[in-house]
Amino acid sequence: MEEMSVRDFQSRVYAFYHGNRREFPWRETHDPYHILVSEMMLQQTQVERVLPRYLSFTGLFPDFFALASATPGDVVRQWQGLGYNRRAIYLHRIAERVVDCHGGLLPEDEAALRDLPGIGKATAAAIMAFAFGRPSVLVETNIRRVFIHCFFPGEIGVNDARILPRVEKTLDRENPREWYYALMDLGVFLKKKYGNANRRSAHYQRQSVFQGSDRQIRGRILDLLREYPVMEVDQLLLQLDADPDRARALLMQLEDEGFLEIHGRTAMLA
Repeated sequence: MEEMSVRDFQSRVYAFYHGNRREFPWRETHDPYHILVSEMMLQQTQVERVLPRYLSFTGLFPDFFALASATPGDVVRQWQGLGYNRRAIYLHRIAERVVDCHGGLLPEDEAALRDLPGIGKATAAAIMAFAFGRPSVLVETNIRRVFIHCFFPGEIGVNDARILPRVEKTLDRENPREWYYALMDLGVFLKKKYGNANRRSAHYQRQSVFQGSDRQIRGRILDLLREYPVMEVDQLLLQLDADPDRARALLMQLEDEGFLEIHGRTAMLA
């Protein structure tokens, strides 16, 4: 990619962004904790569902100290409606680690971030860019869509290994935060106008069926325990409309993962 084409690409992306910028509360802050919360919530979850939960969650747990001092059950209760509840447990464990090992300050190092529970490469890169203004190389679903649409027209099975060099080459190193926001907003627009170019990604996977899945049953168990602080295990299992042995195994699994506690015949959030 020639230098002029890089400039042209940046100019076109920014021109779109300046007329179509989306406004979100996590874009108005540089607080690493608030940005971490938003990034964890936005994993595999639509913005419309995240927005009210982000506001209530950060209102109740305004910093790492407040979150670390909560119980896992407190955090899971506030996660209701977001799905993928394991992220709530990860976030709680991150807060405990940050308080215990980093004095309540999120580390400004990508490798150190990836060492925290539940933080992968993309989330660490996003935090580096959005919280610390560092020129990390970030690929997520909307950014991937822009590069496939613009640089791989008509190609099938486009691998991220081919996208990453272009992301790095076109990166606005002076302002990676705004640059990635611009790419994300353009990616949302392109999906609405032209369909999902990510279907041509080598990494594209159709979402698995939710109805009747283990994930649905696990979520139903947690929803019941959010509603009823203490439940008889047998009564809880009856409420699930699922194979009893399968449901009991998932209940034990949730206990092992730290979501809930079972004392004798009763269950409650941890």
